[in-house]
Amino acid sequence: MKKRRFRKKRWRRLEEGEVHIGAYIVPNLFTTGNLMSGFFGIVSAINGNYQLAALAIFVSCVFDILDGQVARLTRATSRFGVEYDSLADLVAFGVAPSILMYLWALKPFGRMGWLAAFVFVACGALRLARFNVQVETSSKKYFVGLPIPGAANMIATTVFFIEGWRVDFTPYGAPSLLVVTYLLGFLMVSTVPFYSFKDFEMIKAKPIPVLCGVLVLMSVIAIEPQLMLFSMCLTYVLAGPVLFVVQRVRRKPAEQLPPGAGEKTQEIEIPGDREETLS
Repeated sequence: MKKRRFRKKRWRRLEEGEVHIGAYIVPNLFTTGNLMSGFFGIVSAINGNYQLAALAIFVSCVFDILDGQVARLTRATSRFGVEYDSLADLVAFGVAPSILMYLWALKPFGRMGWLAAFVFVACGALRLARFNVQVETSSKKYFVGLPIPGAANMIATTVFFIEGWRVDFTPYGAPSLLVVTYLLGFLMVSTVPFYSFKDFEMIKAKPIPVLCGVLVLMSVIAIEPQLMLFSMCLTYVLAGPVLFVVQRVRRKPAEQLPPGAGEKTQEIEIPGDREETLS
């Protein structure tokens, strides 16, 4: 009997626009890293390691940025990846920060405490669902409502700042954290615009000044990481409502003017009208 010779499998050259099936695995691996970091943050918060849990949220944010960038660079975007990314974001940026905030500061409030944590998770889920529905029609420059990674990082930086600087926030500061948790949840489902940082035209036009600015920013953050990260997140969260109020104030005077108020009118005198009114 003749022995069959095994032929080596020849790799087929990909056509233009075709993506290898292995390219879809890489973005999903980063998404899995995002999910794993969020789960690790939950476990760390339950064990009382609050700063480690806050750090895990930051790591989840890095993975969340990388999976989207890798998917675009490899042209491996898919509907499965979008849905998987949303589920991972809900765990990493919704469940993890809410449990962290509840165990760290909201537990003494009882029912009001866990309701605030639940409102944060529910609003985060609604925010992700709305984003997936409006992703094709929404503006690329602004987010509609506070993005859920921004709300999660606000909680993480608050824990970093208070724990790192050993700020005594009890008993007067704890109610403010309860209010902040509710406000972050409501901002996520609001229509307040927040800058998306997706406008890369300035980076393409002036790469060297932008790179120098990034290096200066990283140097400033390295001096006092807890304080600077908290200040940056707080500035971003407050910038949205301030921009929203400014836009409404500018729009209000224009809406109060009657139609044609700015147009000049010219009176036309019709011959014979004067005589008829006098007679």
